[in-house]
Amino acid sequence: MRNTNFRYLKGKLAAFIGVYGVIITLASFKGGVAKTTSAIHIACFLSQKGSTLLVDGDPNHSATGWAKRGALPFKVVDLLQAPMHSRNYDHVVIDTAARPSFEDLEALADGCNLLILPTTPDALAMDALLQTVGTLKSLGSSRYRVLLTIIPPAPRLTGQQAREALEAEGIPLFEQGIRRFAVYEKAALEGLPVYQVKDRSSKIAWREYQEVGKEILS
Repeated sequence: MRNTNFRYLKGKLAAFIGVYGVIITLASFKGGVAKTTSAIHIACFLSQKGSTLLVDGDPNHSATGWAKRGALPFKVVDLLQAPMHSRNYDHVVIDTAARPSFEDLEALADGCNLLILPTTPDALAMDALLQTVGTLKSLGSSRYRVLLTIIPPAPRLTGQQAREALEAEGIPLFEQGIRRFAVYEKAALEGLPVYQVKDRSSKIAWREYQEVGKEILS
């Protein structure tokens, strides 16, 4: 059923590419890589540029739960509702389930302007990322970019080492990475964007996603 839904959504959204702003999809073979956090904050950034819809295609419904606990500056709908709503928005962000099937990944890659692959810089996540990239290459897809997330603070060099490894493989990635901040947990609990949470890290955390958003639109 999940594959059918994603392929159906692809057919509905693909016609809007280049017409209604941007369609952004986030996917990962591994959980715990800030996929939903990234989807929400990219949608926050895009909502400041135009009307934005977030499609919650994750069976855990994490984005939906985040929205219900507080207030987000955009509408969140599930996968089945998406086709009837997407025409009314300038931008669409799609949060997907972890470990997408080959068919799902093909549909998602074809049905968006940019497929974002968030990954933490640890070895297990990087291995999962390389599997995803390998699948995309076999599909002939080039509309994807890696986003390094939950980067540990200095003096640990894990983030820089991961970046250098990806660059050496010629894998496209965002110049801006997302560092590890506890404020994201507060934001999720309160159902708010990180910039609305009272915390000393809020501004810098939000600034990083703003930079990611600028790269998306550049």
